[in-house]
Amino acid sequence: MADRTPPLTVEELRALVASGEIDTVVLAFPDMQGRLQGKRFAAPFFLDEVLEHGTEGCNYLLAVDTEMNTVDGYEMSSWDRGYGDFAMHADLGTLRRVPWNEGTAMLIADLAWSDASPVVAAPRQILRRQLERLADLGYTAHVGTELEFIVFKDTYEQAWDAAYRDLTPANQYNIDYSVLGTGRIEPLLRRIRNEMAAAGLIVESAKGECNPGQHEIAFRYDEALLTCDQHAIYKTGAKEIAAQEGVSLTFMAKYNEREGNSCHIHLSLQDADGRNVMAADPHERVEPDAHAGHGMSKVMRHFLAGQLAALRDFSLLYAPNINSYKRFQPGSFAPTAVAWGYDNRTCALRVVGHGRSTRFENRVPGGDVNPYLAVAGLVAAGIHGIENELELPEVCAGNAYAGDYEHVPTTLRQAAELWENSPIAKAAFGGEVVAHYRNMARVELAAFDAAVTDWELRRSFERM
Repeated sequence: MADRTPPLTVEELRALVASGEIDTVVLAFPDMQGRLQGKRFAAPFFLDEVLEHGTEGCNYLLAVDTEMNTVDGYEMSSWDRGYGDFAMHADLGTLRRVPWNEGTAMLIADLAWSDASPVVAAPRQILRRQLERLADLGYTAHVGTELEFIVFKDTYEQAWDAAYRDLTPANQYNIDYSVLGTGRIEPLLRRIRNEMAAAGLIVESAKGECNPGQHEIAFRYDEALLTCDQHAIYKTGAKEIAAQEGVSLTFMAKYNEREGNSCHIHLSLQDADGRNVMAADPHERVEPDAHAGHGMSKVMRHFLAGQLAALRDFSLLYAPNINSYKRFQPGSFAPTAVAWGYDNRTCALRVVGHGRSTRFENRVPGGDVNPYLAVAGLVAAGIHGIENELELPEVCAGNAYAGDYEHVPTTLRQAAELWENSPIAKAAFGGEVVAHYRNMARVELAAFDAAVTDWELRRSFERM
């Protein structure tokens, strides 16, 4: 990773604490769902003790379900192992102010065991490992995530009490690209944009989307780990700001039968000189049908071929929840075909840009994605393509929904089985990581299989 100045330096933090402007420091790490878990420290104590030595957290935080229930099946953490601690060490490059919480600064932590060895199944460590493998090839990954959400006029507490039914969306109809539609909630969108900028994120734009109340705020791409950190901070912060404004918003992949919340992920590669190596070298000699006419380098062709080869196996990383798979419907702008195309939104992989902006977009992830795991999957798949010199199949020039392509997995169960039995996953991530996230899926499936849904009640209570 290149050296960069963090949004806030330790020296600046010390001065702000001394003046009383900062009194609280949050130290947090991303859990299996990409949520930030950690502690709020009195700022003087953080500077005197935690900054140098770190702190501890119960290792069950990477071995629970979405509702924080202890579950079985995890090697790293269990009742038999006593639910001990792991260490949380602050990454000083992530230090920043948190404008939506008065007097607060934040850092992201890396996790380690008591012997200082890394917690290899921690999402941030999984991504770091894949980025190290990529660096060994001479490349860095630059990533942008496009995260959609739906805003409701109900508070989070009201939504809970209503069992999340009959909520009032902030817009009553499709406002895709509508300036009038975004204007309806511009105070909320403006506050999120401005306070994210004050936290060190580079904001690009906000736009309306198709589902009533659906919006997207976009941020500038950056190095992969930084983008994922900012994604997690933004997602947490947007929810906190919404709560402060008396509304709620959801990033769940499929809230209702209309358009789901996507999180398209863009990725490009740079070499040590900062050159985008996905763009074709004008002096590169290629075969006439090797796609170079569309500005793709040999490296990009191999990298993109690796995405296709691993997409089904890695779907668990891109679509980690039962609800994730409800998005994948024909004609929905969510992909069903394992196909690639030039600026073709019917494909799972979309090639866009030209010259230094040449990149690809993976359209599989939804708003519920853990960015660290998804980007780790993209990098690992690309490395697989480069190392094996995989070649691209024929481009999809039409409607991929109607084409004869392999299908994106349709259920979490199918995705988990593909992941568990994938030689690509085992070679890239190792057995411990594969087993850990296979168990995560098993736990979710068991909980869902035991649940009685509203759909069953409506269809069966009287008529069966």
